[in-house]
Amino acid sequence: MTIRAALTIGALMVSSAAFALGPEDLKGQEITAAQYAELVAAATAVNPPNNGENYVIGFANLARNAPFFTLVEDGIVANGEAAGAKVLVTDNNFDGATALANAESYLRRDVDYVIEFQTDANFGPTIMQKMNAEGINVTAIDIPMPGATFMGANNSRSGFMGGNYIGQAAQAKWGDVVGTDGYLVVGNLPQSGAIPAMRTDGQIAGFLAEFPDFSEDRVITIDTKGTLEEGFRVMSDLIGRIPEGAPIIGLAINDQSILGMLRAVQQADRSDDAIFVGMGADESATMVTEAGFLASVGYFPENYGNYLIPIALMELAGVDVPAAVLVDHVMVTSGTACNFYPESACTEGEEIEYTFRQAQFLDHLADQAKNPLLADYQDLLPKN
Repeated sequence: MTIRAALTIGALMVSSAAFALGPEDLKGQEITAAQYAELVAAATAVNPPNNGENYVIGFANLARNAPFFTLVEDGIVANGEAAGAKVLVTDNNFDGATALANAESYLRRDVDYVIEFQTDANFGPTIMQKMNAEGINVTAIDIPMPGATFMGANNSRSGFMGGNYIGQAAQAKWGDVVGTDGYLVVGNLPQSGAIPAMRTDGQIAGFLAEFPDFSEDRVITIDTKGTLEEGFRVMSDLIGRIPEGAPIIGLAINDQSILGMLRAVQQADRSDDAIFVGMGADESATMVTEAGFLASVGYFPENYGNYLIPIALMELAGVDVPAAVLVDHVMVTSGTACNFYPESACTEGEEIEYTFRQAQFLDHLADQAKNPLLADYQDLLPKN
C-alpha cells in the first residue's frame, strides 16, 4: 500500500502514455493479447503486483444461480487469464452482509483490485471505506458505490427502450383499449436504491411515450427482488386483482423477474392477456419459446469482462478512467435472438416496426437530471 502512496505525477504520465488502448476505446470488444501485454506493462511500472508476480483481482459476483451472473463471471475470469491475472471469485448471494464479508476476505488476501457486483445500497459505503483505507481501487457493476468506478447498464436509455418497445407492441396487439383498460406492471428492485430505479422509471416513461394519457392508477410496481421466485410470488398475488381480459403489459428490472411474472400469468391461465419485455436478454432461449415474451433489451453480460479487466489494469496504471463506463444496448427480439446468440433459435412471424422516441427520451432525461435522488449520479445519465 505504501507503493501507491508514493506515486509521482511523472509516473502517472508515463503510464498513461504507455499504451494506445484507452477507456474511450472500450465497447465490449475482445481485447487482444498485445493490448493486454501493454496494459499489464503500464500497470506494473506504476503499481507492481502485491505478490511480486502477477495481479490478483477479486470479483464478488452478485449470485451464481442465473445466466446473467454466470456470463459476467465467465467473461471476467477469461479476461483475467488473458491478462495473466488471477481472479478470485466469491458469491455475494444477493446479501449485503455476505458482500461485506467477501470484501473483507479480499483485504486479507492482499488483492490488487476488486470488482464488486452487489445490490444492497446500504452496504456499499462500508465496503468502500474498507477498500479506501487499504488503497484498493474498485469497479462496481450496475449498482454504484461511493468512490468506485461504475461499469454497467445505461439505465435511463435501456429502460426507456424496453418500455417504448412494449408500448408499441401493445398498441399493435390490442389497439386503443390498452389506454383505457390495460395494466402496466413493473417489477422493480427498491433495495438497490435510485440507480435501478432509473431503469424502471425509464420503462414507465418509454411506455407512456406511446400512451401519454394512461392512468396512474393502472401503473403497478411490484418488488420482484430481481429473482424468478419472487417475481412469481408477487405476480401471483397481484394477478387476481386485474380484471379478466384486461391487457397486462409486463416489464421488470431483469429477465429473471420477467420469467417469474410470466409463469404466474401462465398458472393463472391468463397468457392471452399478457405480453412481456425483459432486461438483459440473458434468457433468450426461453424468450424464443414463450409467445408472450416478446423481447428483451440486450446487456450482453458475456462481454462485461472485456470492459472490467481493462478498466482494472488502466486504474492500476494510473489512467484517468471516467466515473461511469456504460454499455451499448440493443433490442433483442424472439425473431432476432439468433443474430446475437448463434446457439439460440429465432422464431418466425411478423414483428412490430419499432421506432425509438428520441424526443420523448430527451424529455425524460431532463426530468431525471432534476431528480434530487440522482443529484450525486449525474455521470450515469447519458447525454442523448
